[in-house]
Amino acid sequence: MKKQSIVNLVRYHVEKNDEAFVSEVADIAREFDLAGDETIARYLMELIASPSFYVPQADYRNLRFLRKVEYSQNPLYLPGGIEEDVLGVARAVGSKSGLSKFLFYGAPGTGKTETVAQIARILNRDILSVPFEQLVDSRLGETAKNVSLLFDEINHLSYGKVLIMLDEIDALALDRINQNDVREMGRVTSTFLKGLDSLSGAAVVIATTNLYDQLDKALIRRFDAAISFNRYSREDLVEIADSLLKSELKKSTSSRQDSRLFKKILNALQTIPFPGDLKQVIKTSVAFSDESNEYDYLRKIYLSLNGNPEVIDIQKLKESGFTTREIEILTRIPKSSVSRKLRMK
Repeated sequence: MKKQSIVNLVRYHVEKNDEAFVSEVADIAREFDLAGDETIARYLMELIASPSFYVPQADYRNLRFLRKVEYSQNPLYLPGGIEEDVLGVARAVGSKSGLSKFLFYGAPGTGKTETVAQIARILNRDILSVPFEQLVDSRLGETAKNVSLLFDEINHLSYGKVLIMLDEIDALALDRINQNDVREMGRVTSTFLKGLDSLSGAAVVIATTNLYDQLDKALIRRFDAAISFNRYSREDLVEIADSLLKSELKKSTSSRQDSRLFKKILNALQTIPFPGDLKQVIKTSVAFSDESNEYDYLRKIYLSLNGNPEVIDIQKLKESGFTTREIEILTRIPKSSVSRKLRMK
């Protein structure tokens, strides 16, 4: 760790500059990670993401279009490239660089919304979300008017630390009211662009979308940075899934871990789902597993990821590299019967 980093930490603490302090810790964590000390890096990031760093700012009861979002305390697993960009966002905001508008885009389940919460925790900010369904109005001109009022509300926030989340911005930008009324959508888009331009910088804005390619290019240009969450390799997905499984198994008293078989199940798939879907499959499979069978969750995971087939092809499992013992776990067919059936083919 550099001497300047120590000096900065002490100075930010004395100045009670929480954002800069947390940003400096994130930089230090990144240095440890690059140096190969992943354990310390993760420990530092967990510390600054801890709820103890978070101080509620207000109840926000008088807001019309903004709603406070409670944080999820679940761990967040991201590939190295995305994690680096996320830390970059936290550093940019913490250092008051003037960058305050960010767009997260990618397929559903890639962790965009959860990452917004992670950044809010690091920066010690409340999240205020925009329920777009409340902005949309079938009456001519009302949606554009509501958008204008929204940005006016954002610019007049009297609270200290907030982060505005425009989750699934395509719900508004792609016009869910009347696809045939081009003029109305033009008014809404124009008003939205003007709203982004008018932001005072008092609040950080992070938008998310699953439909990046369909957004107006003028809208994309309004953001200081657009970060892709479609950067998961198969290896990333396998390792993240393994971490998710370990986390769920800690809650179970009857299930036993078998990372080798679990990774085989994933690697046998043509396409591995993104973390959001993996998390749900793993959570449900562990929760629903037979307490008398310590590996039953693996069978349920296999069935769920393969479309719940009525009959599992043991020959196909063998050709995919599964052992007789593993086939027994996945099919509930005794090993002796598995061996006999395979010899007959």
